Amino acid sequence: MTYTVVLNNLPINLQQLQAMPEASLKEPQYTAALTIAALAVYPSDKQAACEMLEFLHGPKGLSTYDKQFIADRFRDKDYVPRSYFEGATPQNNYEPNKPYKLVISENPYSRDQLKDGYLTLHVKSGGADSARQIKLRTKPSTGQWFLWEQFLLADIRKPVSADPWA
Repeated sequence: MTYTVVLNNLPINLQQLQAMPEASLKEPQYTAALTIAALAVYPSDKQAACEMLEFLHGPKGLSTYDKQFIADRFRDKDYVPRSYFEGATPQNNYEPNKPYKLVISENPYSRDQLKDGYLTLHVKSGGADSARQIKLRTKPSTGQWFLWEQFLLADIRKPVSADPWA
């Protein structure tokens, strides 16, 4: 199954994120899309991005380890989250098309842990050969999907402007 989520604008803070219809978190692809949007804010406003990620983590919260991991992954690579939006490639320095469109998919194993409340979705990056995973957990009492773990910040190809061998 493949989902397309279109965001007209990217939120710059928690209040803007919570005002978006996707912030209901009633569909797993909404949580995945908002996670990428929040990560895209990190290079310009770390605190706002962490507040958004805290919201998306729900009852689990954002741990000190999570914050350190994110900070570590962003050293000299602020372009990685942008690479998930349609149109963002190394050739155009990962500048996405607008409106911001994300294609999020399931594979045959995505629902292996669904009975335990987990769903694994996959998002293609314009700078990687394989899709990256984002694992979500549902809260049955509210029907919401929350971020459990993400593998979205793995290294990708450098933008042409930053590649001395391009």
